[in-house]
Amino acid sequence: MNIKIENLNDSWKQFTLNNDRGMSVKILNYGGIITGIFVPDKHGNVENVVVGYKDYRDYVKDPNYFGAIVGRVAGRIQDSSFTLDGQTYTVDENEGKHHLHGGRNGLHCVIWDDEIIETDSSVSVKLSYRSLEEDRGYPGNLTVAVTYTLNNDNDLIVNYEATTDKKTVLTLTNHTYFNLNGNLKETIHNHHVTVDSSRFVELDEELIPTGKILSVDKTSFDFRNGKYLADGIESPAEQNKLALNGYDHYFLFDKQKDKDVIVKEENSGRILTIKTNQPGVVIYTGNNIKNGLELAERSSEKYLGVTFETQSSPASLHNEGFPSIILEADDTYEQQTVFTFGIEK
Repeated sequence: MNIKIENLNDSWKQFTLNNDRGMSVKILNYGGIITGIFVPDKHGNVENVVVGYKDYRDYVKDPNYFGAIVGRVAGRIQDSSFTLDGQTYTVDENEGKHHLHGGRNGLHCVIWDDEIIETDSSVSVKLSYRSLEEDRGYPGNLTVAVTYTLNNDNDLIVNYEATTDKKTVLTLTNHTYFNLNGNLKETIHNHHVTVDSSRFVELDEELIPTGKILSVDKTSFDFRNGKYLADGIESPAEQNKLALNGYDHYFLFDKQKDKDVIVKEENSGRILTIKTNQPGVVIYTGNNIKNGLELAERSSEKYLGVTFETQSSPASLHNEGFPSIILEADDTYEQQTVFTFGIEK
């Protein structure tokens, strides 16, 4: 196992984590962006299974958040405001009147400090950043660290840790778009997804939660026994149409199974399993990816990747019954998501 470091310019670095089984992960110190994950298929062909740009400079103005750490708050904050202990805070408007993924210059577009960690069984890069009081309008000075670890079990472990000197709001995630076909040979219509969730969050026309949590029973949102993403992309259901034909919804985990999410792609034989201590996940099927972006393997189009954004819910700032994103001054934010890659036998 080893780590390689490439200096892309005066401030940008790319880290490549390699294990002994032919898996590698490429990560930028800019935005903590995962630019590539290379894993074998059932024939032993090692291919990239995430969406990324051919030219690293295109990440500077990326509306898709390809591979990035997003925050301080992942997802949408309704009307770009919230109230804590009677005080109202206004954050950056960057999607109409709403706040999306930490704002225009959120954690996805800062240079993180880096530290290499190597053990007998794993290799890691720890990225850290200090977000100051009123950054994008958020209260509190926030010290945050995200550690990416690769081991020989083909686990990519993402650990998040943060502290604040003032009560604030926080829910971090990684925004990697997965495509298990390999090298973006096809769209993600043929991905078979299982999710341990019996409830999902209803959205309005602006993709803001209505405050209603709905049952997945007899809907295109029932992934409990597995479903192809094509079922939702092609569904006439109102919620799929609101998301511009697909998914962009928060699912609350039941936490009844060992794995929270299982993704399979039959042609390659690749399997991705996801385990997290987060209460839910936003599944987004790349409905807004524009044509013509120069990606590592090909030109872009809709549905080239699917994200699994494990997180709490910013809807909790305006509605009861949603997983909280409040971080107290004397608490430590600690979350973990493990992405494991394998081959179906």
